[in-house]
Amino acid sequence: LHFDFRKIEPPKNKGFLQIFDQTQAQSVQNEFEAILFDFDYTLVDSSAAITECIGFAFRELGLPEASAGKAPQIIGLPLHEMFLRLVGADHVEKLEEFVHLYRRRADEVMESKTILFASVPETLEKLSKCGIVLGIVSTKGRFRIRPILEREKILQYFQVIVGGEDVSAYKPNPEGLLGAIRQLRSNRAHSLYVGDSIIDAETAMRANVPFVAVLSGETPKERFVNYPAYGFIHDLGELPAVVGCE
Repeated sequence: LHFDFRKIEPPKNKGFLQIFDQTQAQSVQNEFEAILFDFDYTLVDSSAAITECIGFAFRELGLPEASAGKAPQIIGLPLHEMFLRLVGADHVEKLEEFVHLYRRRADEVMESKTILFASVPETLEKLSKCGIVLGIVSTKGRFRIRPILEREKILQYFQVIVGGEDVSAYKPNPEGLLGAIRQLRSNRAHSLYVGDSIIDAETAMRANVPFVAVLSGETPKERFVNYPAYGFIHDLGELPAVVGCE
């Protein structure tokens, strides 16, 4: 595995909460020392960009654009699964060309048309000041995530970024989440995964990692009924209070 990982200072002492630089963080008054985030619909709204990329690919392939309108409901899936969800198996011969066309258009519009949720910067600042280390685990390519974080001047908050190119199996396989937790030198019990979808919830469940569902995407609260959840929030700005960092 390859992870985008910036070095954390080594622990001065062993044990929970002592891995953090005490000059930069308060004593954490909660059970979590690491929080990992999904990206799309958790930190950002990329629905306009993804819908445009799918629409472009469908036009080029001569497929009905009406199917592309369903894109917001499948954000977070790998591209091949997106395609099959939208058109079924009838046009499977066009799958590879769809992926190529989608990526070509994404190179042009993904960064500019992805919007950071307004509460994200303040939330990251609060969590970091609380001594919690942060990371991202997404199916989206790391090479697409980094420029958006840099543009929004929040890249410095994340010690690890795991994208789709970093794993041998996409979510809900827990490989990426567990790898990120190891990189942050945490463990399952003291880490939290935050995401907006059933795929995120299942990833956390398979990893045996606590999960907070943020209802900022297309998945309503009742869809999470079969998955354990540490909590539900409507906006990421509510997360610091949930984990005791207010």
